[in-house]
Amino acid sequence: MSKVLILTGDAAESLEVMYPYQRLLEEGYDVDIAAPSKKKLQFVVHDFVDDFDTYTEKLGYTWPADVAFADVDPAQYVALVVPGGRAPEYIRNDPDCQRILKRFFSDEKPVAQLCHAPLALAAAGVLGGRRTAAYPALEPDVKAAGAEFVDGDAVVDGVMVSARAWPDHPSWMREFIRVLRERAPAGERETAGVA
Repeated sequence: MSKVLILTGDAAESLEVMYPYQRLLEEGYDVDIAAPSKKKLQFVVHDFVDDFDTYTEKLGYTWPADVAFADVDPAQYVALVVPGGRAPEYIRNDPDCQRILKRFFSDEKPVAQLCHAPLALAAAGVLGGRRTAAYPALEPDVKAAGAEFVDGDAVVDGVMVSARAWPDHPSWMREFIRVLRERAPAGERETAGVA
C-alpha cells in the first residue's frame, strides 16, 4: 500500500491533522504521523471568537505519533502533509524535520501544507521561489522566505498544494488528492525512489 507521512507535533491544529489523516485513509493510503518523538501528541483547537483580534486556542484531541523524525526514511513515502497550528514553529528547528522536508522537495514528491506550515518549510530552505497560501498573518514570513504569498484556499505550485487554514480543507484536499492520483495513486508501490 502507498504510504503518506504527516509531519507534526504537539499543539498542531486538531482538524488540520485529523481531516487529511482520515481523508487519505479513505482514499486508500496508509498514513503515518511523525513527530519529534514517538509519543502521544496533544493537539489543539484554534477557533475564532467575536471581537477577538486573533484566534483562540483550546486543548484538542490526543493522538499517538507512529514514528520519530529521526527514524523517518522519506523513501518509504509517496507524499507528505504538514499541518498547521503551533507545531510548525517548534518542529522547524529539528534537524530531522528539515532533512525530511528537503528530501520530499528534492524528490519532487507531492506535499500538502497549510496554515503555519510554511514556517517549517522556510526553515528547511524549500519555500523560496514558490507560490504558497498560509495563515494570513504569515504573509511577512512567507515573503521573507523568498516566496509569493497567495490568499487562496487551494494554491497549487507544481506538486505542492497549500491553503490558509482548516476552513479551506475541502478545496485543499480536493487539489491534493488530484495531484496524488496523478503522481502516486493509492495502492501503487514506489520503486527505485520514483513515485
